[in-house]
Amino acid sequence: MALNPPRIGHLPQGLRNTVADVEGVTIGHRTLDDGAVQTGVTVIRPHAGDPFRDKVPAAAVVLNGFGKSVGLVQMAELGVLETPIALTNTFSVGTVSTAQIRHCVAANPESGRALPTVNPLVFECNDGFLNDIQRLAVSEDDYLHALESAGSDFAQGSVGAGRGMSCFQLKGGIGSASRRVSSQHGGVHTVGTLVLANYGRPSQLVLAGHSVGEQLVARLAAEGSRTSREPEKGSIIIVLATDAPLDARQLRRLALRAGAGLARTGSVFGHGSGDIVLAFSTAYTVPDVAQRPMPAIAMVHESLLDGLFEAAADSTEQAILHALWHATPVTGRDGHHRATLTELLPSSALSSLAPTNAP
Repeated sequence: MALNPPRIGHLPQGLRNTVADVEGVTIGHRTLDDGAVQTGVTVIRPHAGDPFRDKVPAAAVVLNGFGKSVGLVQMAELGVLETPIALTNTFSVGTVSTAQIRHCVAANPESGRALPTVNPLVFECNDGFLNDIQRLAVSEDDYLHALESAGSDFAQGSVGAGRGMSCFQLKGGIGSASRRVSSQHGGVHTVGTLVLANYGRPSQLVLAGHSVGEQLVARLAAEGSRTSREPEKGSIIIVLATDAPLDARQLRRLALRAGAGLARTGSVFGHGSGDIVLAFSTAYTVPDVAQRPMPAIAMVHESLLDGLFEAAADSTEQAILHALWHATPVTGRDGHHRATLTELLPSSALSSLAPTNAP
């Protein structure tokens, strides 16, 4: 990559500058790249154990509800997630949900009998421009492969669930970033973000505060690509992880601040865009049965949340830039093609964004 993306904000980043800087969080992909099939699955594991037994505090915010995700209703009611988080294409939500249920039942044979049923958690974006989504190509084995391959080092860009995604009529996909914040007791908390970026109109693109939409529209026209005047039909899924001890109510507040980072890139949460944010904390877990002790942990005071809010906004914006910068060009269904940002915008335009070294 000839140029590095601009750096967002002044907060320090983690060692990897990804969501995996939150200890215990791992990511796995399964990428399907076969002609008209350009899709996949990405799995986020909040910890190495079984989240059905050791549930993870979580909350979600729906910025715009044009989406078909599974699992949000019960999570909103109970404030925990109990499976890994899966990302895929719109028509594969059912398959991946079934895979999550089968995996849970294999590990917990009494689920749905003596134990409660499991709440699968699957988020989606529509990759139908590049991917022949009607083929229903994603299998349960693809989910298991992504789950079993999860690690702290992972690829970004046109991989996993991001394989067929478009962003501002460019190649989009998976991006990740992290920011660190001083805690109230002299330590440090980390907020890590992973995005599945599949949204935006070219004319609206803003990079690190610089409007480049006009240049992008001109470049797309020069390449023979028409910019659509139809309502936006993309989506973005944003997943925030933090090691700060927050309850579900506070996590919902944190998730909402990701919308600030998303808006900075030019998004207006368009009519046809499913823009959903999930936030979870790794600071503690909630046991599955009453016979196990509940955690006794002091939560962050409300008046000290602003640093985490800033980290959520900055790491979201940064993760979106990483998705654009790491993306590789893809040609898929019916010869449809998405070029990358670094291909279409001249080096002079990108270099003027002045990337800085991480503090």
